[in-house]
Amino acid sequence: MSASTKKAAQPDPGSTWLLLVHQLPPRSAYLRVKVWRRLQALGCVSLKNSVYVLPAGEQTREDFEWLLQEIERGGGEGVICEARVVDGMSDEQVRGLFDAARDADYASIAQEFRKLAAVLKRGAARRAHAPELKQRADKLRRRFTETSAIDFFGAAGGLTVEALMTEIEAQLAKPPAAQKRDSATKPAEALTNKIWVTRRDVHVDRIACAWLIRRFIDPGARFKFVAAKDYKAKPGELRFDMFQAEFTHEGERCSFEVMLERTGLEDAALRAIGEIVHDIDLKDGKFAREQVAGIAHVIAGICMTYGDDVVRIDRGSAVFDDTYEYFARKRRR
Repeated sequence: MSASTKKAAQPDPGSTWLLLVHQLPPRSAYLRVKVWRRLQALGCVSLKNSVYVLPAGEQTREDFEWLLQEIERGGGEGVICEARVVDGMSDEQVRGLFDAARDADYASIAQEFRKLAAVLKRGAARRAHAPELKQRADKLRRRFTETSAIDFFGAAGGLTVEALMTEIEAQLAKPPAAQKRDSATKPAEALTNKIWVTRRDVHVDRIACAWLIRRFIDPGARFKFVAAKDYKAKPGELRFDMFQAEFTHEGERCSFEVMLERTGLEDAALRAIGEIVHDIDLKDGKFAREQVAGIAHVIAGICMTYGDDVVRIDRGSAVFDDTYEYFARKRRR
């Protein structure tokens, strides 16, 4: 089964890993390239030379078994084994390798979508090349679908691509007058006493959103952390910074920025924090605030030290409390 037609597994934390250890004939360049491409298509990450890992599951085991047959038919040899501990790393560290690989794939796709968006801003060019632009968008969507299929743990870069893709496809499908996205603010009563759902392994955007929710939107908020990127909200739940969430990336904006706009929070200190979160999360240097590097290092330290999402949010909230006070008091002077 090809990577573009299967659905990515969603292993639970603590699940076993599959290792493929193989050796290829020294003079078989064709087989070497063929196996390498197949490994990339399966979404494997490399631990050492000729040692590749996938999260354990029926589909991933079948993928490795088919690949091992190809290796053996080409004169190579190998073995598939299960492991609870991979090369002395924690499960979180191994998941980080997968996320980093998929984020690199997503970054490449996002760059192409941004180039397409720049063309769409030029009205004359858009009208002259509409079919070509649609083909480019369709091709990028296919790349996104293929990458998403091997995004086993929901890498953050997928949200950026999804937001860009949604916005560009809407522009291609609608006349200019209808292109503005609905950004009406939600009434306060619709956002209180909720269970707020987001992806596990929270980082800067989700930590900042959780802080914003609890301090300014829903003081009694409860948080729920899920693994599946296609999670469907239950009654009384609102999702943020995840696929198809009520509050998530839109175009070039991170989830924190979207939440600020959609909730109608007009506060210069919050906008400043939004710019910092944007630059850390999207890594585009758009606002170039001097505080970005320092806060990025502190949040990274929190995430490296604490695996529990609740603890990460609590520790990160203290950082954003102090940052908010800095900007609020600075403005009053």
